[in-house]
Amino acid sequence: MKTGPLYKRKVLLGVSGSIAAYKSAFLVRELIKWGAEVQVVMTTAAKDFITPLTLSTLSTRPVYSTFLHEEEGAYGVWNNHVDLGLWADLMIIAPASSNTLSKLVTGACDDLLSAVYMSAKCPVYAAPAMDLDMYKNAATRTNLKELDARGVTIIPADHGELASGLVGQGRMAEPDAICEFISTHLQKQLPLFGKNVLINAGPTHEHLDPVRYLGNNSTGQMGTALARAAEALGASVTLVLGPTNYPLELHGLRVIRVVSAKEMLTAMQENYASSVLTICTAAVSDFTPMTAADKKLKKTSATSTMSIELKQTPDILATLGNAKRKDQKLIGFALETNNGINYAKEKLISKNADAIVLNTLSPNTGFESNTNAVEVFLQNGEQLTFPLVDKRSLGKQLLDALVDKFAWV
Repeated sequence: MKTGPLYKRKVLLGVSGSIAAYKSAFLVRELIKWGAEVQVVMTTAAKDFITPLTLSTLSTRPVYSTFLHEEEGAYGVWNNHVDLGLWADLMIIAPASSNTLSKLVTGACDDLLSAVYMSAKCPVYAAPAMDLDMYKNAATRTNLKELDARGVTIIPADHGELASGLVGQGRMAEPDAICEFISTHLQKQLPLFGKNVLINAGPTHEHLDPVRYLGNNSTGQMGTALARAAEALGASVTLVLGPTNYPLELHGLRVIRVVSAKEMLTAMQENYASSVLTICTAAVSDFTPMTAADKKLKKTSATSTMSIELKQTPDILATLGNAKRKDQKLIGFALETNNGINYAKEKLISKNADAIVLNTLSPNTGFESNTNAVEVFLQNGEQLTFPLVDKRSLGKQLLDALVDKFAWV
């Protein structure tokens, strides 16, 4: 599955009466490959070129084409165009025939597709498809210009062989090109577009021998949620992930797998200079054995105790803080069991961070919980509170707040 701004978007696909409607089947499949949820609305004329059953099978959703359910029309079962318009995160009309373009401009609502368009509150894209002379006609040019002025994004028609046998501009853009066009268009409007974000997550393991290690119960959920949120805001994300077995949603992310604190530091340093935002959520072990045995340590009958000499692991947040440029922002996480606010404020200064996110251990927060509640302390003295919520939602809330506070544009 591909990833990007179409991922988990609710896409309303409007199909109008054009020979290019056969491409709508491929467009549905392409949108789903990008991770979108697709709902098809088609005009009655579009059914002459492709069946609702085909599009319903591919989208795994019923296809709507009339205001009333056709098989139950006598009973007044209504397809609510307002609800459809409000459901969508974005609407794509492809193919957009000359007739449909005209209806969009004039506001004619004599079919479900045009009515849904009039109700939509989301961004709308239109991919024209018609013969060469129709595409060049002054009426079409005027309609396209007017729709563009009203905020509808026009996906330019391709040049090539047309159904009439003529060669010229008027072919509907190919499904993969439509998805690429929309993805790029959406990304360019996002606050982190073109920016690199670096995040670490999960635990580290400091091996005593080939079998045992010092570690903790961090799952990497919070860091992954932040990575997904940064990606949704247009960033190119690198996730440095410790040895967690939790089933994280990682597809499409650039993930660097590490085990120890030393390996995590190296990976962070290698990617730090190119990142405008770095977030350290990983639960890094504070100590590592002075020496690790190359064979499993065995207990003996001669003693019932064992002493292991430990040394401190590298302080990743402090190391990055000492190398921070003015154009970089560095965020650290602190998990505390007591005196959390004091420790977080001390860490904010000592690590040269721009913000510290404080969370505590409880039955509903911390490592193995799917929910979390945090407080954020900023260098300017401001404090933000985020109540208990699932970690994916919290990741989005935190990223939105950070982008707002640090004014990335």
